[in-house]
Amino acid sequence: MTDLPTPELKFFADLSVQVDKPQEVGDAVHGKRRVIPILGGQVQGQGWTARVLPGGADFQLIVNQSLAELDARYVLETDAGDLIFVQNRAVRTASPEVMARLIRGELVDPAQVYFRCTPQFETASKSLAWISEKLFIGTGARHPDRVVMRFFEVL
Repeated sequence: MTDLPTPELKFFADLSVQVDKPQEVGDAVHGKRRVIPILGGQVQGQGWTARVLPGGADFQLIVNQSLAELDARYVLETDAGDLIFVQNRAVRTASPEVMARLIRGELVDPAQVYFRCTPQFETASKSLAWISEKLFIGTGARHPDRVVMRFFEVL
């Protein structure tokens, strides 16, 4: 069998996404549904910056007391004026006690939470087209008023 390359990670960007209070849809067929409006935020990459435009949202499914599935969709505007659509799916797990604190909007030590994500990007920018052709992963932490994340390109 041919040796296959082991993937490596290359830093892509740090994000700080400001969020509003959750809209509690309630207990639905697959779990507790919540929608978290996105108010804005900042992005810092190597040699570039962007802002998170208001109007996106994080669509959450609280599957059980220790597992949440997240699906955030929002738009970035780079310092060069290019727009990037982001769909970021994530898994957030912690003990039931820690998850309950997160859901109530309390500050929780990020070391107590497993928060991993897989952002995908779409853009009409020719100079950024490559980001639609790569795989990215990330890690994150939820704070009462924002979500901070670090994204990596998978090489």
